[in-house]
Amino acid sequence: MISKLTTIDEYIADFPEDIQEMLQQVRESIKKAAPYAEEKISYAMPTFTLNGNLVHFAGYKNHIGFYPAPSGIEKFKEELSVYKGAKGSVQFPLNKPMPLALISKIVAFRVKENLNKLAKQ
Repeated sequence: MISKLTTIDEYIADFPEDIQEMLQQVRESIKKAAPYAEEKISYAMPTFTLNGNLVHFAGYKNHIGFYPAPSGIEKFKEELSVYKGAKGSVQFPLNKPMPLALISKIVAFRVKENLNKLAKQ
């Protein structure tokens, strides 16, 4: 069961191969945009942290959920408007290519945001 997973590798391995590939692409895009972020499982989802939570992502039957906090959604609401989403989340459908460049831009924004938060402390 997913709740027992402790690493992102274990999480991704639980999915069919085609979805594993997409989840891995999302993970790599996040790592490139946030090379110093740490990986963990939080809320039963792959999570990257850097001075607090940076982003989460998760695989589902028909989409990959991406959770860059409400600020990440708000900042890129124009580009994200073609996807289903909510205040702090967006759904990338599995039947379309993952918007990896957009994911990287959002993560880079969140890195700056979290580092600014640290600088103000």
